[in-house]
Amino acid sequence: MGTVSKALSLLSLFSHGRLEIGLSDLTRLSGMNKATVYRLMTELQQAGFVEQVGGDRAYRLGAEVLRLAALREASVPLLSVSRAVLRQLCDRTGETAHMSILQGDRLNTLTHAYSQQHGTRVTMEDAEVLAFHATGSGLAFLAFAPPDFVDRVLSQPLERFTEQTPTDPAALRQSLAKVRASGIAEAVGGFEADVHSHAAPIFGADRQPIGALAVAAPVSRMTPALTSLIRAELKSAALDLTQRIGGFCPDDYPAEQAA
Repeated sequence: MGTVSKALSLLSLFSHGRLEIGLSDLTRLSGMNKATVYRLMTELQQAGFVEQVGGDRAYRLGAEVLRLAALREASVPLLSVSRAVLRQLCDRTGETAHMSILQGDRLNTLTHAYSQQHGTRVTMEDAEVLAFHATGSGLAFLAFAPPDFVDRVLSQPLERFTEQTPTDPAALRQSLAKVRASGIAEAVGGFEADVHSHAAPIFGADRQPIGALAVAAPVSRMTPALTSLIRAELKSAALDLTQRIGGFCPDDYPAEQAA
């Protein structure tokens, strides 16, 4: 791993659950030696990507990250466009909708929308890392990802989050074949117990998946009628978002809603 890759991997350790991280924790989480972590964080700090706060001098993301995020949104308004699509999808299905995007080798939640129709709903966290093998979003992405990427993901130890988490690579490959045939992935309780999710991939200009659009609901509320509604609305929303960001579906993507 080169110097730039090491520095970026340190930035990827920050999340909603870890907004500030001390040097010792960065060393432990990264697996690098303390001297290397200190040197990289010093360089990142000088460039404005991180800053130190508090009496313990913990690190947090710096203003340069915001500047680059604003430039990215100005050139490719993914966040604003996805929020509009998610709001409509959420209103039409009555359930939580969220959009995830590939960042490096991780699938991260970018934004989400909540419905006001139910008091009980699936809650989300922006920047949450979604497991490829355990979530509808992850399966939707893998189904249309390059074979070498799929091989790399499925060759790693697959964490079991619940009793229903699928961890057998062969069975997962069979599931991916079904997702490719329908264009919609489905996961029940694999990442969080009692959560039933459906997801569809979002494609970029090169016809490769860049993320996924998903709708998640409590298992107890997922009736056949709601399933049918979600699948139809989700497919339409995913195609709409792909088009809005200048993307194109691959030729073998089943754009029509499967019966």
